[in-house]
Amino acid sequence: MSAGGLNETPRGERLHIAIFGRRNAGKSSLINALTNQTIAIVSEVPGTTTDPVYKSMEILPVGPVVIIDTAGIDDLGELGELRVKKTFEVLDKADLMLLVVDPGQDTGDYESSLVGKAKEQGVPVIGVLNKVDLNPGLTPEELSERLGVRVVPVSAVTRQGIEDLKKEIIKSAPKEWASPTIVGDLINPGDTVVLVVPIDLAAPKGRLILPQVQTIRDILDNDACAMVVKERELKQALQDLNRKPRLVVTDSQAFLKVDADTPGDIMLTSFSILFARHKGNLEALVSGVRAVDRLKPGDRVLIAEACTHHRVADDIGTVKIPRWLRQRVGGELHFEWASGIEMPANLNRYQLIVHCGACMINRKQMLHRIAEAVGAGVPIVNYGVLIAYLHGILKRALTPFPSAGRLLER
Repeated sequence: MSAGGLNETPRGERLHIAIFGRRNAGKSSLINALTNQTIAIVSEVPGTTTDPVYKSMEILPVGPVVIIDTAGIDDLGELGELRVKKTFEVLDKADLMLLVVDPGQDTGDYESSLVGKAKEQGVPVIGVLNKVDLNPGLTPEELSERLGVRVVPVSAVTRQGIEDLKKEIIKSAPKEWASPTIVGDLINPGDTVVLVVPIDLAAPKGRLILPQVQTIRDILDNDACAMVVKERELKQALQDLNRKPRLVVTDSQAFLKVDADTPGDIMLTSFSILFARHKGNLEALVSGVRAVDRLKPGDRVLIAEACTHHRVADDIGTVKIPRWLRQRVGGELHFEWASGIEMPANLNRYQLIVHCGACMINRKQMLHRIAEAVGAGVPIVNYGVLIAYLHGILKRALTPFPSAGRLLER
């Protein structure tokens, strides 16, 4: 993420609204009308949109959202099948679906299949009857009865009904879409939180990484004080404080030194553990870490990251974690890596999945990934939980989260 981008709400924290429909139903025109900008290419030629297109915007009072334009669900041919596959994958991260229908096209299996898949995943659906200025034949009531969803008539070209659609988005947006707080429920106004931020080869030049920035903002939002130090200055910083901090949060790679320098009566955890809860399911990830003790030489381990980034010489995902796991197992393991928006097929090939902190994807997508792993019967853990466990300090790192900590005692 660029330094300038830190002035904006990160994409992973925004409500994700996905626009689905057949080719040439007017999906791209609708996204342009909703954003009041020319974001998506509009053409009368079916299949203009190939890969999903993302646009960040604000819809008050919902707040920051991401609108996703997708390829037509009726795309044809070998490439068309790949586009449709990409389109359906968007459901994994969608908090709300807009299903666009051209009243001049047939409405049947494609739309019903989409509504069914959305309901399976708990995604609210709004039907959008587009091009009502051209094809007034099909009524909103008829379409609503066919699909079993609320329908809003619009014209993406004349903007008729666009404001009504925005109101319906506000009304239908799931109230629980926002991620849980990062540290807000662990602190009180006036508390001090010390953040330990190593500046090493992996640290981006001239700025902090996204989880660190978001944690600072959450502390300030809850009227507490944030102190940021490097690991070498932590001990002196704690001594200089007039009263002990409520919490110390560290980068996982500095866990051992920070644990040694932080008195036992001060709560300690890591950014990655905070984000295991903020973006996913901390209890599920803690439960998965016990699989480390069952690993044997020759087992397969998937290391999954939600973004692609420049690898440094001692990269955490490709070098350090594999090295620590080999040392723990006492032999060679078969590692595979997945970066970006997709998880590999056939997850049941692996004995363990190790996931990054998920700062670049939204909570729904991370929860979907956890559910995929659990459904395949494969334990899943994230970087921070695994690193703390391998270094023998996970129990302490979970003191802010007693219910997760109790899972280690079973």
